[in-house]
Formats: sequence, structure tokens, C-alpha cells
Amino acid sequence: MTYDSANYSLKELLRPIVAAEDALARLDERLARKGDFGELGGRQSKEGLLRENEGWIARSHFMEACNALWLAGELVHVEDLVLHDARMDIRTPTHELTRAHAILRTRRQIAASPAQWALSPKGIASLRGRWGADALLAPVPSEPVRRPELETAPEAGSEAENAFEEELARLDALLNRSERLLNQPAEKPSPEADSKQQVRRRASSAGDLTPDGDPLVYDPDWDEDGRMDQWFAVMDRTRDLPPMLAAALLWDAWEEIEPLQHQHWLGPMLVASMLRERLKTRAHLGAFNAGLRAIPRDRRRARNPNTRLTAFLEAAQTSAMASLKEIDRLSLARVQMERKLKDRRSTSSLPGMIDLILSRPMVSTSLVAKELKVSPRGALNLITELGVREMTGRGRYRAWGIV
Repeated sequence: MTYDSANYSLKELLRPIVAAEDALARLDERLARKGDFGELGGRQSKEGLLRENEGWIARSHFMEACNALWLAGELVHVEDLVLHDARMDIRTPTHELTRAHAILRTRRQIAASPAQWALSPKGIASLRGRWGADALLAPVPSEPVRRPELETAPEAGSEAENAFEEELARLDALLNRSERLLNQPAEKPSPEADSKQQVRRRASSAGDLTPDGDPLVYDPDWDEDGRMDQWFAVMDRTRDLPPMLAAALLWDAWEEIEPLQHQHWLGPMLVASMLRERLKTRAHLGAFNAGLRAIPRDRRRARNPNTRLTAFLEAAQTSAMASLKEIDRLSLARVQMERKLKDRRSTSSLPGMIDLILSRPMVSTSLVAKELKVSPRGALNLITELGVREMTGRGRYRAWGIV
């Protein structure tokens, strides 16, 4: 499938492009801010960012992982993902939760790496899990066997060794006979049955295994490498376009080409990495899934390319504006919680508790006890002192967060 990256009307897209770029620039400038009216050390984290900005960045990874699976038709609760990330599950992890955690780890890896890493051949191979695939499939050269000039005469074996060798020889003969019988063709097979048997043999042969794994799970005719080359060709053709227009075209090309069979969620992350590489976003990795979740599916999958591109641009704008409101909410909550640090001793665990609750959508007593190295009773006391709200409404396995 060939994607036409020039099939759009720029006149219809100018207004959404300007609005999306403006919202994204405001969000990135807000996240890069290190202080208001001078350096305020109490409001800054170890990296120099404001605590609420750093907390939003950590929270966005959790929310984007859940939203990515929501777009794929799967439901994962944020509190389950937070506890699973801390290895403190209250129930057996589901397959969807495991996938969400893989998305979370991938997003953290891209955000912590240089801007050019994710779109480099080395980064793409790592994100696809293809490290060592070529080495495993390539034939291993065999070294010539050096035989000594003087060979010693073999020693005579015992009776037990001879009997064991005879048993092995009989077993080899039985295996050879069974293999010959299995390879014999069936009597007068029908053309339909013969074709099905050939397809089954072709799928089960070791020579046709895909680099990704078992052909029962990965379609050998999908050709992920070829589709990835088509997507990168689209990226090369959009390098001279404005960043947000290029991002919309790359996202639409990913949706149409579908390069990866089981990692479709990787597309928005690569689009966000392109924006980082082109210095459109410097302080964060773009979070587009939250905005795409608010866009109806019939617009995201419309036949008209302008409708799809406009849907992505509106999703980027909606996500950026919602993120700005979330940062304002975290900033207000931080100011209220920091008022309770007055007259506290220098070894108090309350500042660490504030940082923890800002960086997680919700926390539990066991999670606080593990992160702050306090007892469960002490963790509950810290939660009570901050006055955060309980979010589950349960009597057991409770969790608290900023509402």
C-alpha cells in the first residue's frame, strides 16, 4: 500500500494547524518553566523543574498508556497500572494490564532518551524488540575441525556402555523409520486437501519463520520491514513541511499503512519523537492519545484525508489545553499541601510524600511505605496529614489522590 502524503487541502488545515501549534507551544513553555519571579528553591525538583511540571510529566505516562489501550478497545484502570508498575498488584495481572505496562515502559524509555534516538535505526530496532533477531536467524559459521596427526586407538568400552550404545542405535532406527512413514504422501489426496497440507507445511517449516516469532501469531505476509520503510519514506517527504502538519501526516500514514502487527500503539510516540527532534517540543513527549480519545472514531477513520488530519490536529490542541488545566490544578494542590510543611523538622517525610502524590495519579499505603521507607501506619499518617481524598470508596485496597 502506497500512502499519498500530498492528498490534502492546505487551505482547510491552516486554522487547525495554527491552533494546535499555539496550544502545544504554550504547554511546552509551561513545562520548561523553572520558577516564577526568580528562583524559588522550595518549588523546584532536583532536575530544576517546578514540582507540578515534573509531576505532570510522570502522570502523563500512566494516562497515555491507558488511553492507548482504550483506543485499541481495551480497558485498563489507572490504579491497577500504578500498583503493577510498583510490583504491588492486588490481583493477578491481566493481559491488558501487561500490555499497558509495556506501553508505559516504552514511553518512559523514549522520554529519557535523546530526541533523535527513537527514530534512528538503533532505536526502532530496540522499540520493536528486534535486538539480536538478525544474529539469531543468520547462519553461524563453523570453524574447521583440526585433527591431530597421531590418533590414539579407542579404548574398549565396558559391557554396560556397549548395551547403551545398542539401545541408542535402535532408537535412531525407529526415529528414521517413523520419519519416512510420515513423509510418505497420502493415497490420492484431493486438490483442496493437498493445497491445505502444503500451506500447513509451509507455515510450520523453520525456513519460513518470521523474524518476529511464530507464524501462528505473526502473519508472514505482513512484511513489517517493508511497511516501516514506506512510513519512513513519508517522513522524509514531510521534512520541509511545518512540524504540526508533518505530525498529522505521519500519524495518518501510520493509521493507513499499519506497519506493526502487535505494536500499533507505537505510532503516536514516534510522531511525538519527531516533534522533539524538530525542536517543537523540548520539555516533554507529546501526549496525543488523550485528545484522540475525545475525537469520534468516524472522524479518525473517515475516508476524506482532510477530515482525518483535522481530527488529529484538534486532538493535539484538546490534549494540550487539558494538560495546561491539569498543571494548574496540580500547582494549586502543591501550594495547599506545602502550607503544612511549616515548622516541620528537616528529616520529615512529608516533602517526599508531596512529591510522590504529585507524580502518581493515585497512591496506596503500601506504595507510600515502599517509596518513602516508612511503616504502613506511618504512611497512613502522612496521607491523613496532607488531607488528600480517597478515590476508590472501598474499605480495603484503598487509594488516595488529588481530585
